Amino acid sequence: MIIWLASYPKSGNTLLRSILATYFFSEDGIFNFSHLYKIGQFPSLKHFDNLGIDTSNVDDIYSNIIKAQEIINNQSKTLKFFKTHSALAKINNNFFTDTQNTLGAIYIVRDPRNVVTSFANHYQVDVDEATKCMVNEKFWNYKNDKVPKTFLSSWSQNYNSWKQLNNKRFLIKYEDLIANKKKVLIKLFKFFESLGPKFDLNMTKLNKTIKSTDFEKMKDLEKKENFHESIVNKKTGEKIPFFNMGPKNNWRTTLDQKNKEIIESHFKKEMEELEYL
Repeated sequence: MIIWLASYPKSGNTLLRSILATYFFSEDGIFNFSHLYKIGQFPSLKHFDNLGIDTSNVDDIYSNIIKAQEIINNQSKTLKFFKTHSALAKINNNFFTDTQNTLGAIYIVRDPRNVVTSFANHYQVDVDEATKCMVNEKFWNYKNDKVPKTFLSSWSQNYNSWKQLNNKRFLIKYEDLIANKKKVLIKLFKFFESLGPKFDLNMTKLNKTIKSTDFEKMKDLEKKENFHESIVNKKTGEKIPFFNMGPKNNWRTTLDQKNKEIIESHFKKEMEELEYL
């Protein structure tokens, strides 16, 4: 069955995915980008290749989204991790997932005042446009050649939607993960055990994993190696680093007052709940 690594875009999902992929799929706890292929993104167009549907049609994608998960789960009975930015919602009368295919979820959340500037940089839009996307409850993510249009909803609705899983959802604040990876990860492994699978936590490997997935180290590695999730600048054709500012992104110095106020107003309830306000 599937454990989802769910989040709104630019919230630290790839950092968490890097940590888990390195711990579970490397031999020595040393990160490299090849490990990330072990934790793919869903939905991706390849998951619908053998279903005989028009993958450019959003209705066809979401009408077959459970079937695609059933195929994934039937291929092997081992535990699987998948990254997703989808809201846990009913989309075109089809639920994103169900209890037969989902074991649980990790939801990683980040201060939306930092998300918005990172979102703008990654998707090559201005901050005003990024803010409009984040407050739009009907927002669909941008399609690319590997991933279909995905229903995100607003930042707050995306966050709230995954609460439906109750005790099968483990919440991680990006800021906590940065501040104390080991503490957060030990709690996460206890959550895994609560879902059923038994893990013998290898602290030596975990310590190596934590050290090798330091943000600055991954940023340096991206400069030396090709990272398949890097994007290309639409104007210059040059690659935009995926690992950009990370923990150094501070809304107090990067976010203008107008967009700060819009975000704090729209997301006041959730930001207070998460102690961002």
